[in-house]
Amino acid sequence: MEHKGILLESGTNELEIVEFEVANNKFGINVIKVKEIIQPIPVTFIPHAHPHVEGIIQLRGEVLPVVDMLRVLGIQGAERNPQQKYIVAEFNKQRVVFHVDNVTQIHRISWNQIEKPSDMYQGGTSQVIGVIKQNEQMILLLDFERIMVDINPESGISVESVKKLGKRERSGKRILIAEDSPLLRKLLFDTMSEAGYDNVEFFENGRDAYEYLEGIANSGSDIAEHIQLVVTDIEMPQMDGHHLTRKIKEHPDLQKLPVIIFSSLITDDLRHKGDQVGAEDQISKPEIAELILRVDQLIL
Repeated sequence: MEHKGILLESGTNELEIVEFEVANNKFGINVIKVKEIIQPIPVTFIPHAHPHVEGIIQLRGEVLPVVDMLRVLGIQGAERNPQQKYIVAEFNKQRVVFHVDNVTQIHRISWNQIEKPSDMYQGGTSQVIGVIKQNEQMILLLDFERIMVDINPESGISVESVKKLGKRERSGKRILIAEDSPLLRKLLFDTMSEAGYDNVEFFENGRDAYEYLEGIANSGSDIAEHIQLVVTDIEMPQMDGHHLTRKIKEHPDLQKLPVIIFSSLITDDLRHKGDQVGAEDQISKPEIAELILRVDQLIL
């Protein structure tokens, strides 16, 4: 499957997803995370590996872990589809292979078409971050970052890395953070507090964050008196971080707000997207210490 027609413009609030199947269930992954899709090749077994990891493969000289999505999703007793594929993905500065039953098509959709899962059915440990309704079917967007943190906790955000920065003074500066993952909001709250930033306002998508900022601007208040900096993820239902950044930078009363994009999608190949929408900086998860240092530089 070639990446034809992939969105080149940033900040349109659209994304393209690769639809794939696991045991006749439909799931999606952001096409930006997908490097290539290949036929399965022999896997080398790794003793005492995490239960979700089948083993490793060698792909053009690079050794990559293979994650079995049947195991990740807790599906037992399902027979492998003869159409099975390997999705080679890259995010959070790591490459990984996801073993799925089939890869079907690419959809271009708007983030505002993606519904946030209800707490009633997703529970506290769900790997689903969004639901896409396509005709009579639903496609579930999975939280691949969480899947990888479950396998390798050290790949996630660590408060310890902030503690290494040394004892810090408390700051009264107010920071707005847009992040849809409850797990990451908790980790960001802990790490920002450790870094001396106690005054943090969280929003779970870009739309709510922008409406809050726009409300302050429309009240006639100087935005700098209320919020000193914005940190945003990219992948969020309703409005993504690139679109949020673009709207902030196009608003006459908000454009002076510094914006840092903090996302697993920050790579050399994709950095231009954040540049196009005017972000002051872009930092890849889970480099939280680097994020804190950049926040210091921009608002202290």
